[in-house]
Amino acid sequence: MGQWADGAGTLTVEDGGGGGGEASRSGPAPLAVPVEIAASRRARTRGLLGRDGIAGAMLLTPASSVHTLGMRFTLDVAYLDRHFRVVAVRKMPSGRLGLPRLRARHVLEAEAGALERWGVRRGIRVAVRVAATGGQARGRRG
Repeated sequence: MGQWADGAGTLTVEDGGGGGGEASRSGPAPLAVPVEIAASRRARTRGLLGRDGIAGAMLLTPASSVHTLGMRFTLDVAYLDRHFRVVAVRKMPSGRLGLPRLRARHVLEAEAGALERWGVRRGIRVAVRVAATGGQARGRRG
């Protein structure tokens, strides 16, 4: 298996079958969302600090908790397990410390409201595909 590296990629929300009996998002193809991958200690520490927003999402890996101290905007945060299944989703206003999630191995951050629009909720599985110029990654395990 490859290791994660800082770079860019694409996030897709897969049919998860986890929560509620509702149908998965409608449409012929899954929504592809640009994602920044923060895998190094430096990139994870910097995260979204100093930004006014983000187009898409940021994946912090490895990570099991986040904070919004010094953030300029409210975040949606999804905690992902090793298989990229969402174990929790939280809205975090700036100035907060998030509780660590024991099963979380990755954290997905986006602007408030984005995760709901993309269909990300507890039990759903997401996939991350690394851009050709980025490093190798374990986007999704089969």
